[in-house]
This record gives sequence, C-alpha cells and structure tokens, in this order.
Amino acid sequence: MFHLRTVMSARLTLVLALACCALAGCATAPGRTTHDDPWQGMNRGIYKFNDGLDRAIIKPTAQGYKKITPQWFRAGVGRVFANLGYPVTIANQLLQAKPKLFLQDTCRFVTNSVFGIGGIFDVADKVGLPSHDEDFGQTLARWGVPSGPYVMLPFLGPSSVRDAPARIGDYFFSVLRYTDIKTPVKWGARALEVIDLRAELLSSESTLQSAYDKYGLTRDAWLQRREYQIFDGNPPEEKIEEFDDTDPPKKP
Repeated sequence: MFHLRTVMSARLTLVLALACCALAGCATAPGRTTHDDPWQGMNRGIYKFNDGLDRAIIKPTAQGYKKITPQWFRAGVGRVFANLGYPVTIANQLLQAKPKLFLQDTCRFVTNSVFGIGGIFDVADKVGLPSHDEDFGQTLARWGVPSGPYVMLPFLGPSSVRDAPARIGDYFFSVLRYTDIKTPVKWGARALEVIDLRAELLSSESTLQSAYDKYGLTRDAWLQRREYQIFDGNPPEEKIEEFDDTDPPKKP
C-alpha cells in the first residue's frame, strides 16, 4: 500500500517486520536466512539515516499521540486505514488468480465499509471474513519475478529490487488517490496513519533495541516475513545458504 506509512516511516517498517516475526511466530521456516545483500555498505548508511529520522521525529510524535489518545480511539483509527487500503489486497488477489479470496475480500471490504461505518468496526471478522494482505510485490513474486538483492530505501525502509518499483502499482489502487479530498487533508490523513501505526508498535521494539546488529536483524526479519507473505504462510522447507554477514571480498 503506497500510503504515507511507506513514505515517512522507515523505522516503522523495520519494527513491523520484527513484530510480525516475533508475535506471529513465525514468519520463518527453519534454517532459512537471507544471502543476497551485495549493497550492504550503502544499505547500512541508509538504515542509519532512516533510524535517525524515526528517533528524531516519528517515534516522539507517536509517543505523544499514544499518551493523549485512548486505546479504543487508536484501534478505530487503525481499522479505518486498514479498510481504506484493502482495495490493494483485493486487486492483487485478482491478479494472482485467487478468485475465491478475491470475492471473500471484496465482501469483507464492502461489509466493513457499509456496516462497519467506514471500517471503524470490524464487522466482517465477526461474520467469518478474515483479513488478508497482498500487494503488487507479492503478485510479481507469484508471477515468477525474482526478488533480486535486498535494498534499504531512504524513508521507505526495507525492500528488494523487485518490491521497490512494485509500490508504484499499489499506489494506483489507493482509495485516497481517487477521492476529492483536498491535498492538505489527504496528507494529514496519511500522517495520522503513520503515527497511529507507529504508536501501536512502540511496545514491540525491545528486541530491535537490544540487538547487537540492528541492521542485520532488521534485514533478516524483513526478508523472512516477506517470504512468509509470498507463500501465504507456507514457505518451502528447503534450506538455503546461510548469510555471510560481511561485505563481498574485493577483487585482487
């Protein structure tokens, strides 16, 4: 989803990857690690920049937001933005030739939009329509496009050569893009989306903070979670080459 959460919050994406790996148990298959980070030197520099941006602006703002808003309000805001982004999932279900999930997710979006008052309440979940998460990067992977090297993007956070340009495809399915809301209001809504999600992740970043190599942990968590997403929670079991956490040797 090409919202401000991907434009502003590099750290947000990093913490999200770690939170999903830690809390979902498992976004990993045993023995699977990343092994393709040829631009590690550049990536580490960009990670440092993104981390500084989060610590200076995004995290403090999220802490203030969490302090002055009740949990029920933040939960409602999060559900509204999740619902607004759901057309991205619906479109990619269709592109991946998943007709059953396409129809189910379309019903979920309509149900929450109408009966859940724009998504404030998750009525669909209560009637047996669980949520899914698809994007154009996953669609390209299902079409056989290789991931390519891992890359850390300024402001956007972790990605790959395949997934980085795929964000543009998701942008065209963004609901806010097609609304008549004035531009300042759109940017305000997207900023709120970032801050609200970052606030919900404040309690999930202790693992990252205590890590010896934050960059390496973030990279591996993101790539493992990405594989988990692409294979719909069932990544292949084969073991791949373990990651050598050093820059490629220079040619003599």
